[in-house]
Amino acid sequence: MNEFKKVAVQAAKKSGKMLLREYKNFDRNKIKFKSHYEIVTRADLMSEEIIISLIKDNFPHHAVLAEESGQSKNQSDYLWIIDPLDGTTNFSMHNPLWSISIGLVKNNEFLLGLVYAPFMDEMFVAEKDKGASLNGKKIKVSKNKSGKILNTFCHGTKEKDIKRAIRYYQKQKLEALDCRQMGSAAIELAFVATGRTESFLAPGARDWDVAAGVLLVWEAGGIVTDFKGEEWKIGSGDILASNGYVHREILRVINS
Repeated sequence: MNEFKKVAVQAAKKSGKMLLREYKNFDRNKIKFKSHYEIVTRADLMSEEIIISLIKDNFPHHAVLAEESGQSKNQSDYLWIIDPLDGTTNFSMHNPLWSISIGLVKNNEFLLGLVYAPFMDEMFVAEKDKGASLNGKKIKVSKNKSGKILNTFCHGTKEKDIKRAIRYYQKQKLEALDCRQMGSAAIELAFVATGRTESFLAPGARDWDVAAGVLLVWEAGGIVTDFKGEEWKIGSGDILASNGYVHREILRVINS
């Protein structure tokens, strides 16, 4: 595990250094559209190349699933799940809430989760059964059960998931719940893990957006399920992560 963590941290920092240079000089006219709702920049591609290259150099037989290049053909028990730039739209508009997400699973069991926010210089890391940390200091989910409960949301790229997210947002607002969209699922999960917010939900979430953050929340003492309340796993799609205390209430609201 130490070697896995070392390589993930090295990849995140090397990529983050490059992304910060790109961010400071970014020209929004150079974005490209992958779909009606998704953009990609050369920064996404450069970041992914840096991360995958380091993983392949150290673990040539491991499989990789990355947002831009898809899944490698390697047959391995180990799978690295990568979002090289989570929050590309934020990045393109000079909003500092963007991140690098690197997760590692073995036979669908979560081993390592890393979320790095270069602009804020915050490195969130979780290892299975070893807890979660922010810049080397242990973190825990909040203990808030009532009062000022802060919730965030995101969504997948399909139109139906966007419409569902809007509907869930409206439901939560009608219940007088504070609900916001921050634009980076990985950061939103990291914020739940470190107790800055109480919950995060996303219909149609993609594995590379949330895999690393899921382990962060678990190891920080939180709960992560699908919208039926069943434990989240690779391929689940719909995701609700929380400090545990507000989980049942959020599920009640979105399923009402």
